[in-house]
Amino acid sequence: MTIPIVLFDLDDTILDFHKAEKLAIAKTLRELGLEPTEKVISLYSEINARQWKRLETGEINREQVLVGRFEILFSQLGLECSSRQAKAMYENFLSQGHFFMPGAEKMLEELQGKYRLFICSNGTAVVQAGRLKSAGISPYFEEIFISEEIGYNKPSREFFERCFKRIKDFDRDSCIIIGDSLSSDILGGIKAGIKTCWYNPQGKKNESGLEIDFELGELEQVPKLLERIFY
Repeated sequence: MTIPIVLFDLDDTILDFHKAEKLAIAKTLRELGLEPTEKVISLYSEINARQWKRLETGEINREQVLVGRFEILFSQLGLECSSRQAKAMYENFLSQGHFFMPGAEKMLEELQGKYRLFICSNGTAVVQAGRLKSAGISPYFEEIFISEEIGYNKPSREFFERCFKRIKDFDRDSCIIIGDSLSSDILGGIKAGIKTCWYNPQGKKNESGLEIDFELGELEQVPKLLERIFY
């Protein structure tokens, strides 16, 4: 019997990116001599999310995301700071430590051995390596696919096809992607012709027009859902 393949997004699916982002940007701003107020941190978060969306659509490249977000932030704040210095500081802080999404550790323990687990992330390679090492969850996964190393970003078909080529005995019908992003994980899964599961802990409305196969609000629900789908 074919062992089902489960592709997981990392940020805000297994690891809490927003909590880590808030801490890292606050430390970066302090290093630059700036007060990390809630207003400034929220502004950065909005700019960052917008830039990553533009990367997903191919509008800008990775460098324009990583440096450009700080250029935009400093411009809107009327500050003269080095965007490249800020990028380096921020990535260093972000790569240190981790926060789990609720139920993530227990879920991985339950799935281990029953499914072939993989990570598919658009995050920066050095940052994700540091966070995964801190979290100690790499042994759960057969392989970890980072878009910066793959050469394409989610949701492109090319990203997934390159991942599939590296998965031994890959079976499209026995594969599902689980992630929190409709524009990255779910759209990517649809383009790749695999099953999709939207992890939606905040109960957001799906206004994307995308037809999602499955949706859940808690990671604790994943084992039972996969059992129902594949067994």
